[in-house]
Amino acid sequence: MNSSSQILKPSGSKHKLFVYIVGLTAALSGLLFGIDAGVISGALSFIKNDFNLTTGSTEMVVTAILIGAIIGALASSFISRKYGRHFSLVVSAAIFSIGALLSATAINVNMLILVRIFLGIGLGIASSTAPVYLSEMAPKSIRGRLITVYQFMITLGILIAYLSDAFLISYSYSWRWMLGITFFPAFLMFLCVLTLPKSPRWLVLLGKVREARSVLSRIRNHDEIEDELAEIRNTFNQSAPMASLLKSRQFMKVLCLGMILQIIQQMSGINAVIYYAPKIFQYAGFSTDTQQMWATVLVGLVNMLVTIVSIAYIDKLGRKPILYFGLLLTSTSMLCLGYLFHIGLTTVFAQYFAVALVLIFVCGFATSLGPIIWILCAEIYPLRVREIGMTVATVTNWVFNAIVGGFFLTVVNSIGIASTFVGLSILSYLSLIFIIGFCPETKGVSLEKIESNLMAGNSCRKLGG
Repeated sequence: MNSSSQILKPSGSKHKLFVYIVGLTAALSGLLFGIDAGVISGALSFIKNDFNLTTGSTEMVVTAILIGAIIGALASSFISRKYGRHFSLVVSAAIFSIGALLSATAINVNMLILVRIFLGIGLGIASSTAPVYLSEMAPKSIRGRLITVYQFMITLGILIAYLSDAFLISYSYSWRWMLGITFFPAFLMFLCVLTLPKSPRWLVLLGKVREARSVLSRIRNHDEIEDELAEIRNTFNQSAPMASLLKSRQFMKVLCLGMILQIIQQMSGINAVIYYAPKIFQYAGFSTDTQQMWATVLVGLVNMLVTIVSIAYIDKLGRKPILYFGLLLTSTSMLCLGYLFHIGLTTVFAQYFAVALVLIFVCGFATSLGPIIWILCAEIYPLRVREIGMTVATVTNWVFNAIVGGFFLTVVNSIGIASTFVGLSILSYLSLIFIIGFCPETKGVSLEKIESNLMAGNSCRKLGG
């Protein structure tokens, strides 16, 4: 697979491009995720001026969407199991669309905070549901690649947000346009997700085998349909009842693994960079809004482009080797950045070197922790309790996202930006040790085989066989 045209081509399924149409459509939720995460960084200083925000209220505007995301992630388990993964995506798209319009017309900071909580509910539902839906729709040979497309859409959304912020800073200084412009991709997503099929595994969960076979006939080769359907049914029939699974040692094991993986992703410091990139560049000596915003655009561009590397290699090299590489980059670049801020950025060279270290950090995250944590969490839970496991993992992600977003400026003001970056670096080195010892390699292994290994008592590290 050397050419870019082959990156997303499943072997032996030339008439099954529909699986990629489905994947790209579902991944639009990631686009909205990224836009809403990135847009606030450019709008924040103008909102602060208009509404006379304090440091506490500024952090509340940032974290409101994360509080909503926790609520949405909790709700997603019920919605996804009762009404399906497809319906959950439709609901999240509707919330994105309505929330974009309301946030652009906020009359005071309290209304803006409430609207961002509402938007966060949509984000929580989408971030919990989309990886599960993609994992259940994708063939095992390209499952990692297809879920990584979701992460790519997040990075594309962040870049779009940064570009629109930079453009609007240059021409209008209107934070209302910055927030309101997200309506257009949100409404597009709403129209597109209406056309998606239901998950075949969710249909089997409800006993709708004939409908599941119909969906598989649209996304698999003819000779794969019955084998995959039989594997899904056999695994489902042999698994313990839901109540027993929830109390089982096996489920608790992967539940804890998923939570720790999400904590590792967030404590890398990525969202401190995403939410407060202009502020970081201000510390680095870039004094004007325009300089800070275009430096931030560069972060978004690198974040998006490097994610393509994961799309190309995630199902060739595997999950763990890429995680090792990415964590070494994130931890080392953060350590160097902390040291650089400690000695002082007194020269132009030092300022640009600081930008380079931020970009190296983003490269490490975008190739590894960004996509692979979501891939692993979408793979490791048994079918009967998959939405519950994914909900817990997603809630953990948003809780620690909120902690990082809500307290980053406070921590920086208390101990300094240098010490903050060194602390994040130490956490990344510890994360690497955990990944080596406990993380499974799931490349090329079916969801049903992973579940079988789990129920057979395999350790987390050996769930891939």
